[in-house]
Amino acid sequence: MAEPEWRHPGYTPRRTAGLTGYERVLARAGLSPVAGIDEAGRGACAGPLVVAAVMLDPARLSRLTGIADSKQLTPAAREEAYGEVTRTALGWHAVVIPSTEIDACGLHVCNIEGMRRALAGLSPQPGYVLTDGFAVRGLGVPALAMWKGDEVAACVAAASIVAKVTRDRIMTELSQRYPAYGFARHKGYSTRSHMQSLAEHGPCPEHRASFANVVGLVHSGAEPPGEEELAGVVPEQMRSGELLDGELTYG
Repeated sequence: MAEPEWRHPGYTPRRTAGLTGYERVLARAGLSPVAGIDEAGRGACAGPLVVAAVMLDPARLSRLTGIADSKQLTPAAREEAYGEVTRTALGWHAVVIPSTEIDACGLHVCNIEGMRRALAGLSPQPGYVLTDGFAVRGLGVPALAMWKGDEVAACVAAASIVAKVTRDRIMTELSQRYPAYGFARHKGYSTRSHMQSLAEHGPCPEHRASFANVVGLVHSGAEPPGEEELAGVVPEQMRSGELLDGELTYG
């Protein structure tokens, strides 16, 4: 009797597998745990870029309830999901890159470097990495760039939540320091009200001077905020930082 033809085991997640499909397939392939990396604030013209890496516990995947693409969640639901992720994840790490570093190095360079730094901050190191949108070289572990990864992989969705909540909290604090711009409402994105405030008051130190809608005001000679508005600026805010065990530290 002829022996049955050997077939390579299939590791393609089913479309019906939901957000945890990629993690489960990679675990069967011996590439667990899986880390997801995502960012928040890439399209904003003010405030930092935040990049987060999250490594979920394979044993708890079926019990995750609030994980979804951060943009699809209400602020209250994001905060609740943030708590769930940070309590139950095997590891998570967030990197905060200020506007000054974005202006000096470029947005894409900061995004890629932020991904590397976020991954380096995880312990233990993952067996595989899923990134949202961008392929990142030199990670040291197998990786896959996924289109809209925060919509198809739980670990990327979790990273999206950590990055978004971290950045939203920072922008809310900045709104108190620079009340003229309404950062708590629009989080530094180019909404109509933000552009009106920017035209009226000029850019503050948190605006990205390399962005076209900001640099136009700089070159047009718009008056910057007065000295009283600049009071209380902490030097550390001008350097990139990282969230270590929930505490924002600067290097």
